[in-house]
Amino acid sequence: MASVAELKAAIDVALQQIGDGQTAVQAAGEKLAEAQQTLAGALEGSGHETVEAAQASLTQAAQELEECLAATLVAVEQAQQYVSTL
Repeated sequence: MASVAELKAAIDVALQQIGDGQTAVQAAGEKLAEAQQTLAGALEGSGHETVEAAQASLTQAAQELEECLAATLVAVEQAQQYVSTL
């Protein structure tokens, strides 16, 4: 059975990996925002269905990234609380 120190170390590694994932999610969110702005600027006023579908997809992807980031923040907080009780 793993010792408390080993468990804490494993949790710390997991938290670092989550932090790296959060950084990647934030970067992806920024890229999505840039893509949305570029698309809107390049095709402003276009009623073409493809443009509208692309804009909707980008908006949905951005929302999903935000939800993912929020979920990881909650998970990190819970993990930190758990570690503090060990």
